[in-house]
Amino acid sequence: MVDVGNKKPTLREAEAEALVRLPRRVLDSLIEGKNAKGDVLRVAEVAGIMGAKRTPELVPLCHSIRLDHVSVVCELDGSEATARIKCTVRGTEVTGVEMEAMTGVSVAALTIYDMCKGIDKGITIERIRLLRKSGGRSGEYRAEDRA
Repeated sequence: MVDVGNKKPTLREAEAEALVRLPRRVLDSLIEGKNAKGDVLRVAEVAGIMGAKRTPELVPLCHSIRLDHVSVVCELDGSEATARIKCTVRGTEVTGVEMEAMTGVSVAALTIYDMCKGIDKGITIERIRLLRKSGGRSGEYRAEDRA
């Protein structure tokens, strides 16, 4: 584990995204709100927040840090047959929050899969990536849009 004991806390923020590609039957069930397990996107958002908070338990050598804010938003795109997940994490800490944001979108995506696999197992989770981060020694980062 990297020694961060001599670093000063600074405001850190990160945003990550994941794309979940949905077979037509799954997309239709989400649009119609007809899933036996409940409101898939809202449950995935809560799961993503929980995942972000538990990142140090899941990722070896990841520091335990206090998170000041975590939000996860899941949105359907009917024309692309996808769910886009974004997770934003903020904290005043001695190390970055990128892993928490990436874990948040990953857990949210896995939750969508879990809640919809009974309809069609052909769901794919794609393009988990860091969109942006700020704070810390390395400063600002913004992903290039490679749509």
